[in-house]
Amino acid sequence: MSAFYPKIFLFLAVLGLSQACKEEKIDFSTQVKPILNKRCISCHGGVKQNAGFSVLFRQEALDTTESGKYAIVPGDPDHSEMIRRINLSDPEQRMPYKEEPLTKAEIQTLTKWIEQGAEWGDHWAYVPPKAVEIPKSNRLLSGISSPSEKWTKNDIDYFILQQLDKRSLKPSAEADRPTLVRRVYLDVIGVPPTPEQAEKFFMDESPDAYEKVVDELLVSPHYGEKWASWWLDLARYADTKGYEADPGRVIWRYRDYVIKSFNADKPFDQFALEQIAGDMLPDPTDDQIIATAFHRNTMNNDEGGTDDEEFRLAAVIDRVSTTWEVFQSTTMSCVQCHSHPYDPIRHEEYYKGMAYFNNTRDEDVSGEHPLLRTYEEQDQEKLDAIKLWVSTHSDETQASQVTRFLKTLEPKIHSHVFDQFENGELNGYKWLSIRPGGSARLKHISLDKKARLLINYSRSAPGGSFEIRKDHRNGEVIGSIALPKTDKPRVVEISLKPSTGTHELYFVFKNPNLKRDQSVCTIEWFSFQEELPGRNTAEFASMKSTFLELLNAPVENTPVFIESTPAQKRKSYVFERGNWLVKGEQVSPDVPKAFNTTSQNVPPDRLGFAQWLVSKDNPMAARTIVNRVWEQIFGYGLVETLEDFGSQGASPTHPELLDWLAIRMMTDHQWSVKKLIRDIVLSATYRQQSQVTDEVLELDQRNEWLARGARVRLSAEQVRDQALAVSGLLSKKMYGKSVMPYQPEGIWNSVYNSEKWIQSEGEDQYRRGVYTFIKRTSPYPSLMMFDGSSREVCISRRIRTNTPLQALVTLNDPVFVEAARELAKRMMASDSASSEKGIRTGYRLLTFKDIPNEKLQILDRLYDEAIGVYKQDTAAVHAITKEKNGTPQRAAMTVVANAMLNLDEVITKE
Repeated sequence: MSAFYPKIFLFLAVLGLSQACKEEKIDFSTQVKPILNKRCISCHGGVKQNAGFSVLFRQEALDTTESGKYAIVPGDPDHSEMIRRINLSDPEQRMPYKEEPLTKAEIQTLTKWIEQGAEWGDHWAYVPPKAVEIPKSNRLLSGISSPSEKWTKNDIDYFILQQLDKRSLKPSAEADRPTLVRRVYLDVIGVPPTPEQAEKFFMDESPDAYEKVVDELLVSPHYGEKWASWWLDLARYADTKGYEADPGRVIWRYRDYVIKSFNADKPFDQFALEQIAGDMLPDPTDDQIIATAFHRNTMNNDEGGTDDEEFRLAAVIDRVSTTWEVFQSTTMSCVQCHSHPYDPIRHEEYYKGMAYFNNTRDEDVSGEHPLLRTYEEQDQEKLDAIKLWVSTHSDETQASQVTRFLKTLEPKIHSHVFDQFENGELNGYKWLSIRPGGSARLKHISLDKKARLLINYSRSAPGGSFEIRKDHRNGEVIGSIALPKTDKPRVVEISLKPSTGTHELYFVFKNPNLKRDQSVCTIEWFSFQEELPGRNTAEFASMKSTFLELLNAPVENTPVFIESTPAQKRKSYVFERGNWLVKGEQVSPDVPKAFNTTSQNVPPDRLGFAQWLVSKDNPMAARTIVNRVWEQIFGYGLVETLEDFGSQGASPTHPELLDWLAIRMMTDHQWSVKKLIRDIVLSATYRQQSQVTDEVLELDQRNEWLARGARVRLSAEQVRDQALAVSGLLSKKMYGKSVMPYQPEGIWNSVYNSEKWIQSEGEDQYRRGVYTFIKRTSPYPSLMMFDGSSREVCISRRIRTNTPLQALVTLNDPVFVEAARELAKRMMASDSASSEKGIRTGYRLLTFKDIPNEKLQILDRLYDEAIGVYKQDTAAVHAITKEKNGTPQRAAMTVVANAMLNLDEVITKE
């Protein structure tokens, strides 16, 4: 036995020594990359590459520098110039130049990393999420659990509990029922419950009482209104075009599409795909085409003298940046001018991504084409008849083409493509306007199978005609028309002589009755078309007449995406340093290599890109939507920087939970947003009370680790909607055109257009904030005071502020004063009721709780002071009550109600 122990001790000593000699592997993403980003990459990255050295990509980092030396030699830090330079004491030689030297720990990390082979690593967000084990403890699995583990309600809570345990934090108790019911109503449908809805929950003693409330809310039609309001920030939805004149835009059908999609719980992958490429789906529905207005929310510049191509490209660039931010949480906009400063995205990869969006038919024209034309019922029946006619006398392909044109007026050509004007010009730089005897040229037009030309024109003078000549101004006339007078734009048809091949066409205008400085007509667009089939049938003339009748029918238009035909396809190039006038190499559509590559089975077009975007091969789409929904509910995302999952963004507080939720959403829930929300709001984490002790506040000031419930101020829309709801004014009317509730005179000062804010009547004044008309250059003031967006660009998260102006809005804005007036009526059963009883009633209407005595005394004192004033001032009573027989009691209670609408616990989700 005595000889055995020394051998054991020797074995253990050798084993311990060998373990100690094993160096810890340096992780590039978590240990090296932060040092490079903080200390090196500003001079040696995607923007600057001083001395020919960049640390953005491994291939570049291991290459020779301008001095001929290798900055990084894998496995050999002694011969790596970077290690030598960061260790120098001479400030003229030491790196980083003219900055604080690296710490010893940072130098040691970089040295060990190179010694271990200088391996690069993928950033966490660029690695597809993998299956995550739920961190249930062994004690729980064996049937023994701690008080904290008994606190859990679903699997989310185990991830939260794991992080709390690491920080010696304990979860909070469940919030009381009044707090919980108000919280979940505000989070799921955006408005508080009615007293009856709250009381129903309070009286339900069944174990699943709260779960039943959640399920009722998820099927409420008002669920879609709440979540659409959030999505419209991302979609930069507004009711005007932006820029200087900022004229109106009819695009409310897109907003309604979003509301309906959320209410129907449309799978998020389908929801995303339709907005990126709904027009390219097989036989798309009107709703799927309207969905593409997501990217027609870009601004449109109608100012005279602007270059249509410049602002078309500005819109395309916005679409690229918005797509990557909304669906990928990636800051792509800086890659427009150079490679990404911090993440492995090359300059040319931006333009490969842009190529997906470069072939839509929109061209920054004032008419906002292409448009989806929504027909009245009787005209829709005529459209269906034409579609049936064409498919019967030709085939489904031509039937689809004819229907597409009647619905979208595509494909067509806009007048700004004309050149070589004689005695004419582009009126307003956009519409063809030629004087008598003048002409304009149209280049590179294929006339194969083109039997007719459709032209949208307007004119005011009688007489006039024009003819179309082939190849030169005095060439063969292949079509002509005498123009009937019209007071509004009108589409007419010109028959064309049969021709083949590609030609230059000259449009020659005539009207001997006009002076030489008068325009014969103004042309907005034109389209070369095949003839309708069935020419030799008796019904042909009628069908042709109906076709033109539909083209000139009054319709409501929604700007949408329509993909270009092969003949109209644009080439895409790299813009040198982001300058659209300086084109570099031609590129084809592709996604950055850092995000994986598109499947070979996916077409290299916008639809293929959309399919990749929501595929399981994409590492970021599911994480992004999960993180955004989490932020809406808790106030902060699991990754705080919703707009940036890159190496300069915040790290996930709960990375395993983020991946678990992403996988669960894609697989178990089949991309259901409602099921994701249900998981979250049923968790014990969500149900916690929001009160915080000094000890917990010191350990977790921002509630990153969720040891308590979230306490977040209501959104701009919710602040107003709640005031209307508790006062009984809120309209339940859904969908339709945007409304204009009360707004003071003089807020709108529109230039170059006569549009005015015309206050809506009836219940439209009291509709939810999601329906409020948004003018980009002059957004609705009260929404802006509470951090609403002007919607000029995509907003991933509203940064909450706290300013005196907010209180001035809720105390003085007529909308809130009227809400207070109506709330006061609910607080007072009669003028003889005591002020104390009225205040108690009002507080319960607002919070579903009994008012604390301290606040009751303060508000009662306010009532006494107010009634003293109003007893002396009859005019003031009438002014605030808006009643001929208004009483001082009613006026004073209105003041109290107004103050109560401003209470912290009222404008905050507890």
